[in-house]
Amino acid sequence: MPELSQETERTKALLPFGAAEVTGPSMVPTLQHGDRLLVRYGARVRPGDVIVLRHPFQQDLLVVKRAVELREGGWWVLGDNAYAGGDSTDYGAVPEELVLGKVRWRYRPLKAGQRSLFARAVWALFAVRPVLGDRSVSRRLRAR
Repeated sequence: MPELSQETERTKALLPFGAAEVTGPSMVPTLQHGDRLLVRYGARVRPGDVIVLRHPFQQDLLVVKRAVELREGGWWVLGDNAYAGGDSTDYGAVPEELVLGKVRWRYRPLKAGQRSLFARAVWALFAVRPVLGDRSVSRRLRAR
């Protein structure tokens, strides 16, 4: 689940992009604890997209999940880690008005122990990646 800063909350009406930080294992292996995200607010959501939304029962809590399908009550969302929970299997479909935006990029910060030139080169290759809406994952999750 990401935490958005108060500054991001204030500026999201002015700017279509914001930042978030992932906490918890619900989106492993796609997102790791500590990953930073670039979120596009108001973006059109499609099945398979990784999205940021307000928790249906605790709306001050923001969560990152994968949109699986649009149902009558809203988006059915699931985490990529089936063992972590905290998704639509617990709270049902999420109303569309609680969906804030789509995750576009993931950035993994440099770890404290990565000091060698080789470790920094490997980090540079894999630190910043687009987060794509994986349709094959969406079909796999829909079967759960």
